[in-house]
Amino acid sequence: MYTTNAFAAPAAGAPLRAMTIQRREVGPRDVLIDISYCGICHTDIHTVRGEWGERSYPIVPGHEIIGVVAAIGTDVTKHQVGDVVGVGCMVNSCRECVSCQAGEEQYCAKGVIGTYAAVDVDGTATQGGYASRIVVTEDFVLRIPDGLDRAAAAPLVCAGITMYSPLRRWGAGPGKKVAIIGLGGVGHVGVKLAAAMGAEVIVLSQTLKKREDGLKLGATGYFATNDPDTFTTLAGTFDLILNTVSARVDMDAYLSLLGTGGTLVSVGIPPEQLALHTFSLVMGRKTLAGSLFGGIAETQEMLDFCAQHNITADIETIPAREINKAYERVLASDVRYRFVIDVATLS
Repeated sequence: MYTTNAFAAPAAGAPLRAMTIQRREVGPRDVLIDISYCGICHTDIHTVRGEWGERSYPIVPGHEIIGVVAAIGTDVTKHQVGDVVGVGCMVNSCRECVSCQAGEEQYCAKGVIGTYAAVDVDGTATQGGYASRIVVTEDFVLRIPDGLDRAAAAPLVCAGITMYSPLRRWGAGPGKKVAIIGLGGVGHVGVKLAAAMGAEVIVLSQTLKKREDGLKLGATGYFATNDPDTFTTLAGTFDLILNTVSARVDMDAYLSLLGTGGTLVSVGIPPEQLALHTFSLVMGRKTLAGSLFGGIAETQEMLDFCAQHNITADIETIPAREINKAYERVLASDVRYRFVIDVATLS
């Protein structure tokens, strides 16, 4: 077992604090990673505060992990000591179901094993990337391409693939008009990706406060959703809308912005049940869909695409002692646009 420095939530709602945890020994197909950086995702906050169901504590959050391979098992073929690698939202799956066989491990029929707050194959709780080291089976370790800034690449393995997967699936590209609801940690990466794919990108945000940022990121337009005229002006405009916010929105109003045959995809997960009128779908052959993140192969494809187009997240790097403060700032929307922990500060 490896004793590892970590930052963990000891109980639901409790501030995170420094502690040590145990990592398993490196098995034949395992990779030991010295973690350099880990992004802070809103999911981390929901999970450690017990807002998404009961959990076993302590919890070490973090599924936006970048590090360097420190050791490999005897049967590992995909990675070598010294490689720069990443770990995203999952660390294993059944490998046998239809979804896993199709390269969509995130939809594993038996339940994907999350990077933290999940039950691993040996029955122990998985612990995430707010830690100095992690051991992961090689098939769920990603190669970080040369040229990507390591800290700014960390959010790509969560926020990046969360946007890339639906953009690819629903055909974002030249001649397509894409709207992104919310310019936050996920949405700002989505703007960059959609623009790089050749789509015309519009940001829909509550106010115009971040308009200048949105245009610099690659959007061709920016509209305030607190202005009723926005929904009149943009009615029937879009082929694809990606909703990144985790608050309840007027789904009928946003569906009205789709053209015939358009699709609205939710990647944000509000706590309330969805409400809409079926006519909003039927009158225009519109589709309402959801998307989680992507499989391992697609996530690697996304990282390679980002390297090709020089795409990373806009980040603020923080020491571990500021994690609790960063959580409060995330909840107050006071970050442009993703916090990344310098894991070296754990020691």
